[in-house]
Amino acid sequence: MVDNDCGEIPVVDDSGALVGVVTDRDIACRCVAKGKSSDQRVEEVMTSSPVTVTADASVDECCTKMEDNQVRRLPVVDDKGKCCGIVAQADIARSAAEKETGDLVREVSEASSEPASAGCC
Repeated sequence: MVDNDCGEIPVVDDSGALVGVVTDRDIACRCVAKGKSSDQRVEEVMTSSPVTVTADASVDECCTKMEDNQVRRLPVVDDKGKCCGIVAQADIARSAAEKETGDLVREVSEASSEPASAGCC
């Protein structure tokens, strides 16, 4: 993650289908904060069944999914469930209108009584 400046890594099965994601938050909360060793298996700290979009999703759809699920990244999957990319909040900030970006950041960052999909702490 440090070497590639990313906060989320897709986890795929042997066929390449997306089965989860590992985020920097997953590692911090489910491993480091619990005093577990860094040799934990990915499946023990990953977020299973992440919220996804397809490659033909609109920016509006991505924003809505990010806001509704309070996540900053969405894996992009093809029609076979294989990961073909990730849309990050920063990607939207670079391409969307200023108001849309502001709304997205506010909604994703808003405190919630519901845990985020990668919630842990």
